[in-house]
Amino acid sequence: MGRAFEFRRARKEKRWANMSKTFTRLGKEIAISVKLGGPDPDTNPRLRSAIQMAKVANMPKDNVENAIKRASSKDAQELAESSYEGYAPHGVAVYIETATDNPTRTVANIRSYFNKMGGSLGTSGSLEFIFDRKGVFTIPTSGVDLDSLELTLIDNGADDIQNNDGELTVTTSFHDFITMQKALEEAGITVESAELRRIPNTTVTLSDEQAEDVIKLIERIEEDDDVQNVFHNMNESD
Repeated sequence: MGRAFEFRRARKEKRWANMSKTFTRLGKEIAISVKLGGPDPDTNPRLRSAIQMAKVANMPKDNVENAIKRASSKDAQELAESSYEGYAPHGVAVYIETATDNPTRTVANIRSYFNKMGGSLGTSGSLEFIFDRKGVFTIPTSGVDLDSLELTLIDNGADDIQNNDGELTVTTSFHDFITMQKALEEAGITVESAELRRIPNTTVTLSDEQAEDVIKLIERIEEDDDVQNVFHNMNESD
């Protein structure tokens, strides 16, 4: 299947293997969610999503509860959300979401990764036209009435529904994300994951060698403790 395919698979395995970093990033998402909407997941949909993602990642319940308590305290660490946009080698657009207590450090690090690996950091908003912010839900189909489920999904803003290997991948607009989340909860439908992603509306297809250049930069960015998510428009379907 090619070197790029093997490289991508290894990257995914590496990401799942590094659970401590995953827990740190989930803890930050929980903390930001609490600061923005309060510590009660019943009234804070972003926190509900963060807790759901923590469950999927097998983050211990005590860790989740402690993260909520820390974020609710007066001495809680202040985290700022920032995004950065740039181009990797070979014209691939990269969109980075961060949560940091030191934005000056974060932007310096991000810029250095691009510079050292043949990319360039752009100005804020320069790549907004390439990515659409979407809600993405993964729903197991075992024991589910698919016809009834699909009607629920369509009625609550599903833009696209894909059935793959025993699970549905459902995409909504950014504005319909909360509506869909509430509808699934009220219907008692099990959701494996619910998250906001930046999905490219155009993609770039590269050779194996070119793809490796891009993946190495993305890996380096993902290793940074301040980075929450990295999105790109390289075609990874092959």
